[in-house]
Amino acid sequence: MKSNKRKPESKKQKKQKKSSGAASFGRATQEVLGGGLFDNERSFRIFPFLLFLTFLAFIYITNDYMVESKIRKMTEVKMELRELRYEYVSVKSNLMSISKQSQLEKRLEGIGIKQNDEPVQTIHIKAEQKK
Repeated sequence: MKSNKRKPESKKQKKQKKSSGAASFGRATQEVLGGGLFDNERSFRIFPFLLFLTFLAFIYITNDYMVESKIRKMTEVKMELRELRYEYVSVKSNLMSISKQSQLEKRLEGIGIKQNDEPVQTIHIKAEQKK
């Protein structure tokens, strides 16, 4: 019994296969660019599908743009928050140093207010009894 063997292709057959592929691509390109794509009935049947794909592409591009915009805004807000936090810490430390008693004494000496060296005395007032 003989086994099936593939015959080697000749050079002419190989060239014909390559040229037929290139020719079909060229014909398809010419048909699309020349407007012949919309001449036959089959093209009109797939036209709603092409519109749907175009709509999806538009939605995808719009969504991508909006996401990029929001990411940029988030980055700006993060940077602003970081700067405000640094400002808060510096103002808080400055306030802590200004509100120390020794610092208050120095600032109030210019006005003429001095620290009281005498201890505080309390005055007790007795209420009169009703008759």
